[in-house]
Amino acid sequence: MDYNQLTTRHVKLDPASSAILFIDVQNFCVRRNGGEFKDISQDEIDTKYAYYFDRLATAAVPNMQRLLAKFRAAGIEVLHTTIESLTLDGRDRSLDYKITGFNVPKGSWDGKVIDELKPLEDEIVLPKSSSSVFVSTHIDYLLRNLGVRQLVICGLLTDQCVESAVRDACDLGYLVTLVPDACASYTPERERFSLSAIKGYCRQVSTDELIAEIEQVASKK
Repeated sequence: MDYNQLTTRHVKLDPASSAILFIDVQNFCVRRNGGEFKDISQDEIDTKYAYYFDRLATAAVPNMQRLLAKFRAAGIEVLHTTIESLTLDGRDRSLDYKITGFNVPKGSWDGKVIDELKPLEDEIVLPKSSSSVFVSTHIDYLLRNLGVRQLVICGLLTDQCVESAVRDACDLGYLVTLVPDACASYTPERERFSLSAIKGYCRQVSTDELIAEIEQVASKK
């Protein structure tokens, strides 16, 4: 495929030049006792964050599990990124993370990918200390070394780190596929606004559609 001659983003995955990236699906921001939520009252969890935790449990995490299994079975490259400092005190964090108060110390439980998506020994896991994985890791270098041209993105949060990755990957020359039902944000309004805002940077397909696409490609081999 000559990617430089494409006139549309709606291109089916070529497994040989594809990878999937799971963004920030970690204890820090998925678990109730993770660092982001451990000091928040149960009342606030039940109101302000009710949608988010329901979305994680009923859609985002189950769909990511399905995608992970399918991509592994198809032999397509799998990568994970997590919010995690390279130091214990977080002095290497972006200014934004310092202002926000996000510090996931190097090697901490908060920085681990959740068990439901636990990386295999040979899967790449990249700690990042800013919103965009393309800014605070060497993922672009790695993807190019792996021969990746098509990048599937899912994870957390839709309108923050996921959106940042989509925009940056697009600008760096990757053909991006976003899986909205394998993502989550704090409110449905934030999700809808983000998905609308970045539709010009990526194609957006459901988990079912993407799995069917991979199965169709595999059946032709």
